[in-house]
Amino acid sequence: MINALLSAYIEFFRGTPMMVQAMVIYYGSAEAFGLSMDKYFAAIVIVSINTGAYMSEVVRGGIISIDKGQFEAAHALGMNHFQTMTNVVMPQVIRNILPATGNEFVINIKDTSVLNVISVSELYFVTKSIAGNSFIFYPPFFIACLLYFVMTFTVTRILRLFEKMIDGPEHFDLAGNQMQVAKPESMIRMKNR
Repeated sequence: MINALLSAYIEFFRGTPMMVQAMVIYYGSAEAFGLSMDKYFAAIVIVSINTGAYMSEVVRGGIISIDKGQFEAAHALGMNHFQTMTNVVMPQVIRNILPATGNEFVINIKDTSVLNVISVSELYFVTKSIAGNSFIFYPPFFIACLLYFVMTFTVTRILRLFEKMIDGPEHFDLAGNQMQVAKPESMIRMKNR
C-alpha cells in the first residue's frame, strides 16, 4: 500500500509541470478545502514536493547501482540491513548521486521562475515588472540572466568541491611500514650465507 502511494506521488509530480502543480496546489487548496495559503509557503511546498519526487528517483537509482556483492559481503560480516545501508551502501550512493543532485539544485534555481503564476515575487517576476514599468527590456533581463548564472555557477562549484573532498587526495602514499614488502625467512637466511 505504501509503495503504491509513493509510486503514485513520484509518477504524478514527475509527470506534470511545476507551473501546473503550483496552480493546483495554491488555487486548488483554496477552492476545494477553503485553505488560504501564504504564497511563499505555497511556493516552498511546491518546490519541495516536486524536488522530492525527482530526488527519490535519483537516490533509488543510486542504490540500485551498488553491486549486489556489497550487500552480500556486509551480510557475511554479520551486519543487519540498517548497518549495511548506513555503513556500506549509502556512502557509495552519496558519491554516485552528487552530479545528479547538483543538476537538481540548478534546475530548482531556474524553475522558481514559474512560481510567478501564483504571484511569488522572485527574480523573473521582479525583472518582468521592472521591464514593464520602464519599457526597457534588455538591461533588466540581461542582469537577471547574470544573477541566475552566478547562483547556478556557485552551486555547481560548491558541489564539485564537495565531490573532491569525498574522493580524497589524488595521489596518496601508504603510511608507515605498509610500503615495505615482508621478506620470507628463507630469503633472509640465504642472504646471510
